[in-house]
Amino acid sequence: MSEESYPVANVRGQEVPYDPEQLRRISEHPCFSEKACHSFGRMHLAVAPKCNIQCKYCIRDFDCVNESRPGVTSQVLKPKEALERVDQVLEKYHYIKVVAVAGPGEPLFNEETFETLRMVGEKYPNIILCLSTNGLLLPDKIQELDRLGVCNITVTLNAIDPQIGQHIYDYVNYEGKRYEGLEAATLLCNQQLKGIEEAVRLKKIVKINTVIIPGINDLHIIDIAHKIKSMGVFIHNVMPLIPQYKFAHIKPPSPEEKRKIQDELGKIIKQMRHCRQCRSDAIGKLGCDVQQEFESRTKEQA
Repeated sequence: MSEESYPVANVRGQEVPYDPEQLRRISEHPCFSEKACHSFGRMHLAVAPKCNIQCKYCIRDFDCVNESRPGVTSQVLKPKEALERVDQVLEKYHYIKVVAVAGPGEPLFNEETFETLRMVGEKYPNIILCLSTNGLLLPDKIQELDRLGVCNITVTLNAIDPQIGQHIYDYVNYEGKRYEGLEAATLLCNQQLKGIEEAVRLKKIVKINTVIIPGINDLHIIDIAHKIKSMGVFIHNVMPLIPQYKFAHIKPPSPEEKRKIQDELGKIIKQMRHCRQCRSDAIGKLGCDVQQEFESRTKEQA
């Protein structure tokens, strides 16, 4: 399916056209448009260290400059430092169109996320504000994100069946209480779906990330695709498992296996095929990151 095939979102059986501003935010966002990734860049601001769930495939390392994967950053920034980083980057690289918070923990579980987005949005009103989330707090925070002008949202959704989800997460912390097992997976799934529905209703452009975990959710991903398509999600990104933590023993899908899955899913919903599984402090075009240049500058100034 080509990008031109998606001028509308299908929400609850009704076709809802994207408006010109939404189309601009798609055409200039390198993660939402494969064409855009050749011309435009993004920067991730690592201001959110705390997380409220524990995935069995996730290890967050805050000081690992030679590794590129989600959850990795060389430095956790304060909101003021993050704004200074944006100033430095935009002064030199004019092709940066997107500023996002993607970790290294859960952005919506860190107040620094909201302060950072507020400051960046006020100073750079034309920048595309973006956020990646596990979705647990999305129903609770979507109105605040809307007020801040966040328009592109990525939700990591690995299961819509809690019976499957319980094998992916160790625990979930919500409103001061810790949940485990099936109870945790049910809570997380309900919150994720509720948040996605509300985000689409507020005209956010939504991308779903799904980690392919062989033997656990690989046969379930087609169900996820059907569900998110019916909800009006714009694009789906399936990512191979990076074996680590409790899933270190699981062999990830090969590139050929991943492409086969994408081909099947592409019959249902638009697929992102150019993902680089970026770091939490990535800067630049996809596959051409320049974050170390600005990390060095910040340390010299300190």
